[in-house]
Amino acid sequence: MNDTYERVVRLLVRNFGFETGDVSPADTFSELELDSLALVELTLAVQQEFGVKLTDDDLGAQSTLEEAVKVIESKPVAA
Repeated sequence: MNDTYERVVRLLVRNFGFETGDVSPADTFSELELDSLALVELTLAVQQEFGVKLTDDDLGAQSTLEEAVKVIESKPVAA
């Protein structure tokens, strides 16, 4: 995949205890058993890692990792 995907996977590994091989682009956050609090934590980690602003609706339980990458890449870097 691309650099953004790899960085999101590293966030999941570092912050939520996943192994790199545990996740794939087609996995939803629900399938990864990330609850709403974990999604908030992931959103904050993504904002810090990528310097983008995400809304509460950008990363949902039914979002796949691939969709999340597209959302992150579509956001302008905050000044």
